Amino acid sequence: MARRSHRLFARWYPKAAASIEDRGLGEQRARLLAGLSGRVLEVGCGHGANFTHYPEAVTDLVAVEPEESMRDLALARAEELGRKAVVLDGQAEQLSFENDSFDAVVATLVLCSVEDQGRALAEIHRVLKPGGRLVLLEHVGSANRNIRALEYLFDVVLWSHVFGGCHTSRDTGANIAAAGFDTAGLTPAKLPFLPYPLKVSPHLAGEARKPA
Repeated sequence: MARRSHRLFARWYPKAAASIEDRGLGEQRARLLAGLSGRVLEVGCGHGANFTHYPEAVTDLVAVEPEESMRDLALARAEELGRKAVVLDGQAEQLSFENDSFDAVVATLVLCSVEDQGRALAEIHRVLKPGGRLVLLEHVGSANRNIRALEYLFDVVLWSHVFGGCHTSRDTGANIAAAGFDTAGLTPAKLPFLPYPLKVSPHLAGEARKPA
């Protein structure tokens, strides 16, 4: 599957994101990941911001990231932390793993930017073991149809081109349910420490389950 590169975004984002981690995003990541164990896959690991927050109970950490410069940073971060992690070139829509092979999949601020969200969620569902968890933090489109139409226009004209393919208007919660997940563990959240317009965007946080 062909993919669009976002090399410019990959160059400036890691440094720009550092202050956001300190203002609250790091704490949010730590809360989300605290209960993970076993074999875990992270899709779109970026520069490895989650790596410091994985508990020792995660015995096998595998990550996929399509941007080469981000992969290099993620590998450097894992080495700095002394954490064993396999970081692979890949994209969420085409995962090169066997069915039912992970206890959990992690996606933080990445489903907004995958090119085909439905296909990515289908792949995540495929590689999760029955009863496995999709742990996520994602900003989603407004429940107000008029506002979401404006978000869509904003994405098309500016936002997704500048911010690495990010979309503010996706109905991610509905797409997760349509992919076959139990979404009872997902809750709405506001993250005021993020930059505008994301600070006023609705978010979903928590976990969705693949039925056992």
